[in-house]
Amino acid sequence: MELQNTGGMEACVAVQSLIRGSLVECLKSTRFFLCVFLLVGQQTVLVHAQPATVINSNQPAPADHSGRNSPRGTGALPDLEPSLHAFPAVLGLDGKRLADGDCSQWVEGGFLHAVITYDFGPHHRIQEKAVFRQEPKLTQQEWSWREWRDGRLQRHFEVNFATGKAGGEKREASGLKRWSEILKIEPGRTFAGFGFTLAIKALRERLMKGGKIELEAVAFGPKPRIVPVDISFGGLDQIEMVGRTLKGDRFIIHPKIPLVARPFVDVHDTRIWLTAQRPAGFLRWEGNIVEPDDPIIRVDRFSGKENGTAEGSTKSQNPKSKTQTNPNPENIK
Repeated sequence: MELQNTGGMEACVAVQSLIRGSLVECLKSTRFFLCVFLLVGQQTVLVHAQPATVINSNQPAPADHSGRNSPRGTGALPDLEPSLHAFPAVLGLDGKRLADGDCSQWVEGGFLHAVITYDFGPHHRIQEKAVFRQEPKLTQQEWSWREWRDGRLQRHFEVNFATGKAGGEKREASGLKRWSEILKIEPGRTFAGFGFTLAIKALRERLMKGGKIELEAVAFGPKPRIVPVDISFGGLDQIEMVGRTLKGDRFIIHPKIPLVARPFVDVHDTRIWLTAQRPAGFLRWEGNIVEPDDPIIRVDRFSGKENGTAEGSTKSQNPKSKTQTNPNPENIK
């Protein structure tokens, strides 16, 4: 009997170990993170936008069945986005400058286009493109993100919000590996990348009254998928930037991870700061570049050698929000 009991316990432990190992491998293979990189907003210094490649947006916009200010969607932007040409900067969490940015934003054919390029040096470049419809409510139409090293494409992610078709490719030792999925996208409630800066602008007044608003993100890890996220207001901060102290409202994007996965997955929140005055303008973005194992970086509206961290000037509305750390700073350049 003792031998049988011992064997039963060992078998039970073995089964538990197998289940745990399988879950970890599953999570690794499907790990996700919100693609919220390269964000700029409305109150950046405006100049005439330079010509840029126009994304094909001649597709009919999804039918609007939810109304102008649907509680499930973002509703309308309080202030329509203008054309602009801006020069944000990418920095490490220590404030060290990593890349120079160039952002062009313009309206064409009823669509808002954005092209954002970051130059990390002669051998490393990243570019994001996005297309939106601003009226009667904010809806994202297209999004793409590409990274090149030494002239070779390293990573590429894109999604067509009208068709739901999303794809990704990533260079590995054996060459480019590709993924493709058809996602179920809810217009006005699903966003990617730069789209979340605009979504927060549209939701700002509701968020500052307290509580959380759930949206959906198109995430790549590297396989495309839909991830629910909670958006909340974190408080009013003071940010040292280019020798000045600026006040910014901090908003938090929190990926909703299933309870069973939390012991095995460490996904950081993404934080976006907007100017405290209306019309709301972009100040800072902070989060992983695109995938969960990527370094955590900052994108600042103004580039300067003395840009500092954000210090709370009011009590945070989200005390559980983690302080960001950079797991792989050497992988940025």
